Amino acid sequence: MTDLDSVDRAILNAYQGGFPVVADPYGPAAAALRDHGVDVTAAELHERLAALDEEGVLTRFGALINAEAIGGTATLVAMHAPEDRFDEVAERVNAHAEVAHNYEREHPHLNMWFVVSVAEEDRVDEVLAEIEEETGQETYNLPKQREFHVGAKFPVEGTLEDVDGGIDLSDLGPDVELVDRDGLTPRERDLVVEIQGGLPTTRTPYRDVAEALGEDVEWVLSTIKRFDAEGKVRRVGVIPNHYSLGYSENGMTVWNVPDDVVDEVGPEISAFDFVTHCYRRPRHEGVWPYNFFAMTHGRSEDESEARVEQVREKMAEHWDVTDDDWDTLFSTGILKKTGIRIEERADANVDS
Repeated sequence: MTDLDSVDRAILNAYQGGFPVVADPYGPAAAALRDHGVDVTAAELHERLAALDEEGVLTRFGALINAEAIGGTATLVAMHAPEDRFDEVAERVNAHAEVAHNYEREHPHLNMWFVVSVAEEDRVDEVLAEIEEETGQETYNLPKQREFHVGAKFPVEGTLEDVDGGIDLSDLGPDVELVDRDGLTPRERDLVVEIQGGLPTTRTPYRDVAEALGEDVEWVLSTIKRFDAEGKVRRVGVIPNHYSLGYSENGMTVWNVPDDVVDEVGPEISAFDFVTHCYRRPRHEGVWPYNFFAMTHGRSEDESEARVEQVREKMAEHWDVTDDDWDTLFSTGILKKTGIRIEERADANVDS
């Protein structure tokens, strides 16, 4: 875990979402921290945030793009990689540009889990067919059937740890009207591509984005704020590297929830602040009996086990949960992590 002082911890707890979308965001952000007892100026806030990014405590800073709302689709896929061929299979899977993430997970059979991201939905079946032919292993497609929650936030011990959801200044910025349009304009496409990896950690991040695009800063501000309201942006803030914050335990809990209660269970499980992702996905008869996924993160094995037990107890309020009804697949290796290819998906969704 990275050594952080009290002010750094306060920044991380305060702004994993809700950072201002205004020309000078550090002014109101620092003022809000001072209102919560954290003595920091706008210049100091900027310097600290830039240092956190430089040191790898952050994966990025800025607008977290919702790839699904931009265009295209992504799906979770599981497969078995024989132990004596594991590296070879991983290499063949990872060679596909459409594979964004790939993890080795603890499971007696399905030990490789990867995400396929494509601009055209029909391409998913083509990619999986190619992988099956190249590896000789069957793939199991687990597309999202319902999203209950996506909101990976990782509080750290210290100042503002107990401020639920952090400091939310997302209301600051220009007034916007939502647009009833699924596609992107060419200007919006260029903005999405420019900010997909985060905002620049400069003193004037939005103005610098505007200059890079040859746009007016007010247009950049209003478009990002509208995207936030429309769901094309999940949140604006600091995106931490959870490993650097000590969240070393990455557990994917999977559950065989009766179909008649799954829609009741979903919102209750997603209400736990330590559940970062929560979905309904299909079963695969004879191979995969689980239809509900809840991702948890913990800073120790004991903490992770306690959090999984909280999920099990909540599940047990809805039906008689047995040991055969659930499992936890811990990540044992990161095989690939390149991120969703936003540019390709945005290109395919530009209105002509």
